[in-house]
Amino acid sequence: DINLSYSRISLQDIATKLGLDTAQDSAGVVAKAVVDGVIDASIDYDHQFLRSTQKFDLYSSCEPQKALHKRIAFCLQMHNDTVKAMAYPDESDIKDSENAEERREREKREMANVDDDDDD
Repeated sequence: DINLSYSRISLQDIATKLGLDTAQDSAGVVAKAVVDGVIDASIDYDHQFLRSTQKFDLYSSCEPQKALHKRIAFCLQMHNDTVKAMAYPDESDIKDSENAEERREREKREMANVDDDDDD
């Protein structure tokens, strides 16, 4: 985002950054971007530079704080959901009446079946 990094930049510098041959090539690319609304800027053809339209200072508002708060709330909720999922077993595990020994035997049989299938 060249227009966010610079309030004013020469067309030759833009050509260099974009890997174009001439300032006229960069003027064409920049003009299309301006017309398409991709960047909010104007081109001074006489002095061969792009001037970004000054926008309000985003950091003087509460928007960055709100965005950070939203991200932190999401992370905390994900953490809480994960802890809750680890703390409480699934209902299917609770209803399952087999004891630990029976479960180990069943898992051994399943692993033996998997090994037999791999040998085929």
